[in-house]
Formats: sequence, C-alpha cells, structure tokens
Amino acid sequence: MTFLRALHDRIGHLNHFVGTAVSWLAVVLIVIGTINTILRYLGGWLHLSLTSNAMGEIQWMLYAAMFLLGAGWVLKEDAHVRVDVLYERFSPRRRAWINLLGTLFLLLPFCAFGFWISWDYVIDSVRTLETTADAGQLPIWPAKTLILLGFFFLGIQGLALAIRSLMTLGEPSSQPPQAPEETPEGSG
Repeated sequence: MTFLRALHDRIGHLNHFVGTAVSWLAVVLIVIGTINTILRYLGGWLHLSLTSNAMGEIQWMLYAAMFLLGAGWVLKEDAHVRVDVLYERFSPRRRAWINLLGTLFLLLPFCAFGFWISWDYVIDSVRTLETTADAGQLPIWPAKTLILLGFFFLGIQGLALAIRSLMTLGEPSSQPPQAPEETPEGSG
C-alpha cells in the first residue's frame, strides 16, 4: 500500500505542477487578446491592418494548451462538472466504488482510445513539422502534440483516482459504536 500511496502522491504532484504552470497561460492569453483587440480598433481608425492571423492562432494554441494539459489537474482537484445531487449524499465507500468503476470502465478507456486515435494524426504532424496555412506559417505540430500529452496526464490522474479509491475501500469501514454490554445488577 505504501507504493500505491507514493505513486498516487507523485502523480498528484506532477499534475499539480503542470496545471499550475499552464494556468499562467491564461494571463498570456488575456494579454495577447487585449493587444490584438486594441490593434484591430486602432487599425480601423487609421485604415491600416495592424493585426495578424498569427495572433489569433497563438490564442487558440494557448487555449488548447490550457484545456488539454489542465484536464489532469482539474480531475486531481475534483473540479470537473458533475451532477452532485446523489453523489454528495453517498458514503465515502460508495463514492470510492463509483469513482473506481467510473475510472476503470469510462475514464481510462476514453483516455486510451483518445491517445490511440490521435497517435497517427500527431506523429504525422511532427514528422512533417506541420505549420499553419496562413502566410506566417506558425508551427502547429507542437500544439497537436499537446493532444497526446493531455490524454496522458488525464489518464495518469485517472490511475491516481483509482488508487485513491482502492485505498479508501481498503480502509476498515466505520461501524457505528456498539452499546456497552449490560452487566447484571449486583455484579461489578
């Protein structure tokens, strides 16, 4: 159990690090979006074209990085959208069963399928050093590589969730305290 706990913790630390680092891309995304908007309006007033398609492409690449690389962190923090109408009312053991079964039969197969189906698409892009179709020809292959990394980080965090669920299920279940046995009167 010590190995599983250590593996769980290491995966959590990795996804926390990646998610925290990627969250800073939001600031970059906002700055680029603001500059792009200001230049577009300034260019309109001056009848000049001051913006480029490259800025828009960089924005969607940054957004893709945040979404793909942050998914594992969001799962670690249990911040994915879910319908908690029943789940929150369940005991920790029942939640652990739901998390374990959902991870084993839904999340991990989804990640494996996504990784598998994206593999050739990403490898072809890397092999050809694919660029965007616009005149600036920004490299697009690094953004496509994030697809595989996103499924990887989400998948290993799913593995950590399964480990945590197994650890919860392995703990002794909490039984309600039993009433002390009554002793016959006069003994004691």
